[in-house]
Amino acid sequence: MKKIINKLKSYKLSNLNFRLIVYVLGITLLGIFTIGSAVDGGNFQNKQIVGLGIGIIFLIITTLVSYKFIFKFYWLIYLFANVLLIIVLLFGTTNKGATRWIDLGFTEFQPSEICKIFFVIFVVTYLYKRREKISSFRTIIGVSLFAMFQVLLIYREPDLSTTIVFFITFCAIMFLSGIHYKIVTAVLVIAVPVIIVFGYLVIQPDSGILEDYQYNRIVGFYQKDNPEAEKIRYQQENSLLAIGSGGLSGKGLDNNTVTSVKNGNFLSESHTDFIFTIVGEELGFIGCSAVILLMFLIVLECFITGSRTNELHGKLYCFGFGIIIAIQTFINISVATMMLPNTGLTLPFVSYGLTSLISLYIGVGIVLNIGLQRKRLI
Repeated sequence: MKKIINKLKSYKLSNLNFRLIVYVLGITLLGIFTIGSAVDGGNFQNKQIVGLGIGIIFLIITTLVSYKFIFKFYWLIYLFANVLLIIVLLFGTTNKGATRWIDLGFTEFQPSEICKIFFVIFVVTYLYKRREKISSFRTIIGVSLFAMFQVLLIYREPDLSTTIVFFITFCAIMFLSGIHYKIVTAVLVIAVPVIIVFGYLVIQPDSGILEDYQYNRIVGFYQKDNPEAEKIRYQQENSLLAIGSGGLSGKGLDNNTVTSVKNGNFLSESHTDFIFTIVGEELGFIGCSAVILLMFLIVLECFITGSRTNELHGKLYCFGFGIIIAIQTFINISVATMMLPNTGLTLPFVSYGLTSLISLYIGVGIVLNIGLQRKRLI
């Protein structure tokens, strides 16, 4: 206890990133108001408010507890994450062909959300512990095998969009870890043609790589003249119409406008996957710009904190966490604006989801703690 108190006294309040806290709270509150407008009854909104309260508690804890102490248990964290993912595969709740949730009675717990944080902690600490031999074959193969095992568990749910988030995050962390440029070049030379071939195989009928609904979403998105594809694009076309109808300032939250796409029940999952659509229709261009700007500022603050940190695992964690937020934001908004096929990926801090919100607040708390422990600016 004495060590903990001394550690807390060593923190400098001037190093606490108040800007990041304000951005995170601001976009979360915007999300809560939008969820309340997207779904009648207020049940989801009330749950999200509870999630915010729990998230703030975890944010305070992870801000005060040294990230170095937490990262010491990276093997236990890795094993715990794998156990959660295996449990959901064996006993999870299936919805629309995917098994991603564990029913807790009062809510559904989605292990893949908290595992995003656990995944980054494990990968960055594994590399940090072997930083003197980070470019060795043993280190690269070792971290890749452990990481890909967890990615495979996510893929088996199936959850292709989250699998992509995990994979891109892993690649970014490896690139930023300081691995010799010759290894990075060699990997790129090999990976590019492999990805092209894999992409070609994915879009082949009956390839067995994707579930039927995943295949239909991807292929149907590009087959503009196929009558069946119109059913697949129906959600996104309505989303695009809703965002466009919002104009500059939108139709207002909780509006009763008969021309509203939301009020006409032309959108499903409006409080999760298509929450950005509600922002566009009811808060207009101003609301959409506010969401994008806040997301950009949150990611930027994560990157700035990472750039000012001397410890490799702290630096890589900040970049890794920021990349997760950036990727999810880009994909979610791209789906809502019909730039990418529908993926089912939520918008961080804004979409409804207790597991996601609490996990993100834990992640932000760790970033804040890393910032508290910086010794000098770079």
